[in-house]
Amino acid sequence: MPNRLATRTPASTRLTVALAGAAALLALAGCATPAVGPTASADLMPTNGNTVNGTVQFVQLGGAVRVSGTIKGLQPNTEVGFHIHEKGDCSSGDGMSAGGHFNPTGKPHGHAGEPASHAGDLPSLRADATGTATFAAELRSIAVGSGPTDVVGRGLIVHRDKDDYVTQPTGNAGPRLACAVIVKR
Repeated sequence: MPNRLATRTPASTRLTVALAGAAALLALAGCATPAVGPTASADLMPTNGNTVNGTVQFVQLGGAVRVSGTIKGLQPNTEVGFHIHEKGDCSSGDGMSAGGHFNPTGKPHGHAGEPASHAGDLPSLRADATGTATFAAELRSIAVGSGPTDVVGRGLIVHRDKDDYVTQPTGNAGPRLACAVIVKR
């Protein structure tokens, strides 16, 4: 017999209750949740001739930044490169005004979060059958609001091709499909 309470309680309420219970268990176990620090966001707009768009959030959580969002208009079932670029400038129709990858530490291009990677290297986006990529990652290579790896005022680019993580300095990820400026909230 189905649980009547579960069938009448909205999913959002059940999730909220579950998350509150998990937070309480972590507190009892002595695990502190990192304090939420500065936040930033980026509203991706398509470059000329493209339809890719979406919103990305950056939240400072102690020594890491949680990067999350949803990108739409990608080719279904594909993987594409996704990077923070050095300039917060999307004025050119092709996204090239955002400059090269954000690399204040002078490291080679590579997988996000690995010691040998640009601060601007983000995990690749994986589009589902509808061309939508929903993602979340925590990175220690960037910051929100201060320091040399601060992403505020930088560009955010979605590329057309898969990042090969080898070709220097770009990963051979191809043309830029969408561009945004990362702004502090």
